[in-house]
Amino acid sequence: MSIPNHPENTAILRMIDANLNRASEGLRMIEDCARFGLNDPALSEQCKTARHQLRVGIANLQLPSDSLIVSRDTMGDVGVKIKTTTEGNRSDGIRDLVDAAAKRSTEALRVIEECAKAIRHSGAPFESIRYQLYTIHRELILSLAPTCPQWTLCVLITQSLCVHYDPSEIVKRAAQGGAQCIQIREKTMPDSQMLDLAGPLTDLAQSYGLDVMINDRVQIAQLVNADGVHLGQDDLPISDARKLLGPRAWIGRTCPTIDDARVAIAEGADTCGLGPVFPSTTKSKPTLAGLDLVTQYLNDEQMNQTPMLAISGINPQNINQLAQIQCPGVAVSSAVCSSENPKQACELIIDAISRYQGSNEPTLPV
Repeated sequence: MSIPNHPENTAILRMIDANLNRASEGLRMIEDCARFGLNDPALSEQCKTARHQLRVGIANLQLPSDSLIVSRDTMGDVGVKIKTTTEGNRSDGIRDLVDAAAKRSTEALRVIEECAKAIRHSGAPFESIRYQLYTIHRELILSLAPTCPQWTLCVLITQSLCVHYDPSEIVKRAAQGGAQCIQIREKTMPDSQMLDLAGPLTDLAQSYGLDVMINDRVQIAQLVNADGVHLGQDDLPISDARKLLGPRAWIGRTCPTIDDARVAIAEGADTCGLGPVFPSTTKSKPTLAGLDLVTQYLNDEQMNQTPMLAISGINPQNINQLAQIQCPGVAVSSAVCSSENPKQACELIIDAISRYQGSNEPTLPV
């Protein structure tokens, strides 16, 4: 195709050239993140294929030989020295690299698509690549989301149960005792009061290296930058909570039966709360799942890949029953919050669980 030597056409060629380079560089960055960061052959191949399709699409424009390189004027490009404040920030590692590269590439592909139309060609090939990249971007970001840990001990913080120390002191002593997570659980507290409580507690807990989950209230979890939310069976569906919280937040689900656990995992739960195991001193639970539920979960080779916490009525006096079936983690409330020695209570629970982990004793049969 012959393009008249006109300033407007030269500008279009310059735009195609600049954005071809931008899109290619971005696709290469994404491919390398998938290849070296995730060791994901499928996503790596998709990126490589997209780069090839981009080159084919450019070739099909049938531009005069070397016209893109000839039109290039890097020194005269007024945009070269324009920088943004966030351009040099990739503090979130590979995830930031992927995010920046994908956005750069999709924007560049849209420019090429429109420029192709301006020189009387179809922009469809570039539109197709752009849509592919939206999907690749999503899959990579989801794959790079941090995996929910298998906590040994999560302490449920409820203000009314903190009879010897205020919640902040409980958080401090729980961290000293080896807890890895707290869950802020206030069933009846108004949202405004809950927000006032959860904000400082979240900051404090995270400063001690604790993960923070908010019970039930997704909006509060968002506002205080908690690590995730724990939902009951009657709370917001996991898919809707995910839309609000995004891929990096962890979502837990209370599961009173093995079928509930299976459904929760299928719906995208990052962790399951299994129980009630024992009678609770804080909440009436007429039907107990008991140790059998935990055993069923641990014996299921698919489900046991998802972290879990045994819940309800757990304390230093009965923890050995769970430890003996190699339960990897528990959530406790009054056993720590109402204790005169919260640090020691945490230590006793963690020591009991750790004593049996990695032993050769099989999980007890159901």
